[in-house]
Amino acid sequence: MKAGFRQSMAWLHTWSGLLLGWLLFVMFACGTAAYFQDEITRWMQPEVTTEVTPAKAADAAARWLQANAPGASRWYITLPGKRSATTQLFWTPGEGRTRGPRTKAVIDGNGQEVAARASAGGYFLYRFHFDLHYIPVIWARYIVGVGAMFMLVAIFSGIVTHKKIFADFFMLRFGKGQRSWLDAHNVTAVLALPFYLMITYTGLVSLDRQYVPAPIAAAYPEPDAFNAESFPQGGEAEAAGKPAPLASLATMVAIADRHWGGAGVGYAYVTNPGDAAARVVLTRAPSASMDSNGETLQFDGVSGRLLWVAPEAGAAMRTRGVMIGLHAGRYADVALRWLYFLSGLDGTIMVGTGLILWTVKRRSKLPDPVRPHIGFRIVERLNIAVILGFPIGLAGYFLANRLLPLGMAARADWEVHSLFLTWGAMLLIALVRPPRRAWIELSAVGALLFGAIPLVSALTTDRTLVASLLAGNWTFIGFELTMIAFAAAFACASWKVAAAAVAARGRPHRVKRSHHGEARA
Repeated sequence: MKAGFRQSMAWLHTWSGLLLGWLLFVMFACGTAAYFQDEITRWMQPEVTTEVTPAKAADAAARWLQANAPGASRWYITLPGKRSATTQLFWTPGEGRTRGPRTKAVIDGNGQEVAARASAGGYFLYRFHFDLHYIPVIWARYIVGVGAMFMLVAIFSGIVTHKKIFADFFMLRFGKGQRSWLDAHNVTAVLALPFYLMITYTGLVSLDRQYVPAPIAAAYPEPDAFNAESFPQGGEAEAAGKPAPLASLATMVAIADRHWGGAGVGYAYVTNPGDAAARVVLTRAPSASMDSNGETLQFDGVSGRLLWVAPEAGAAMRTRGVMIGLHAGRYADVALRWLYFLSGLDGTIMVGTGLILWTVKRRSKLPDPVRPHIGFRIVERLNIAVILGFPIGLAGYFLANRLLPLGMAARADWEVHSLFLTWGAMLLIALVRPPRRAWIELSAVGALLFGAIPLVSALTTDRTLVASLLAGNWTFIGFELTMIAFAAAFACASWKVAAAAVAARGRPHRVKRSHHGEARA
């Protein structure tokens, strides 16, 4: 603090932003994509074409499970909604039965198992932004939590540091070197500042029980007592051992839909299916409310009679549920999801420009800018590998979805491996090529790969962009136009960096002199 409060905050902002900036860039990029995870999944499984109501899908799911999972003690059904077209099925084998080779399936609206390519879809991008990959989930979430805390520190210290930040918002100057990068960082920081504060803090809240377990442990000595009080469930009945047909799930879904004022049903949980003691629990669709605590109803599985209504959540649980709902954005309509997406993209750019600004500011202060020290070189190469390399890895992920053989073993896993293999190749290029050339070349690679996605999709499926336009399929239109926009952005970046390199070669080299008067280029 000897240098003054603002100067100390500037130091804190710089280093809190740098130390985990590369992780934050990846988290922001994947979290941004997750706002359209259902649409991404639909693009990555072009074979799925049917549309169905949740009520009809529930009965179709029951018929499929009765035929293909006889004797199961529990069914878990994720119903299709406005953005998804398939029904996800999971089941638990009955007591005394050995676990079979399958305990899950995906069916279409007609109750037929989906013959679609295996794909990690948009769900992988959603999970990756807080679970990472290839490491234990528990450690990944601690790492991500530390990154989010650093992000909050960087935001608040940045607000203190840039006392003219709102005035600078209107001063976006191009072609001015360090000044331009600072302007870009300031503009992207101010443009969605409330969003950054909200998304970072609510992200921490969503994993608060892992980060701060002591209060719950102190208040609830029994491990299950907290969950029983926070998430009450209607009592499960023991299996009676008497066969009885399951009542229509569609009828129960219709009752629940009316009870919630048309909010819709997202999930169905059936215990003891085919038994006289069957119970059905329906959970409100997550898109129906900003509160992520889905309300539940319990029905008698044989008569279809409503047995139990979950009590209203308390203030603390509702507050937490709204915070998580704000973070996930599942309640948002199309326009608001695009606003989420653009704000997240703006945040990704903010983190990227901050990392670049660190190197731009320090290069001019180096004793020898042409041959910087090892620490500077590491930061410079990591910037290239992450800011350009990771988005290129995402392009590789989407291309792998179209190019990998449909019958390939562990195909979904290899889609994910393709992302990291592509990203690793970009890291190698960033390490071996001169930095300015690496910026130009990787930007060109990004333009090529993102631009290739709609073309490769048209060559490998019948879902061409033209066909989607004629059919009015906005999921495919939006995805592929976004890929084209990213290709154009990478092409523009490559051209601008190349033009700046040509201009730099035309300028005379500045000469610095050491303390002993020696000339140095």
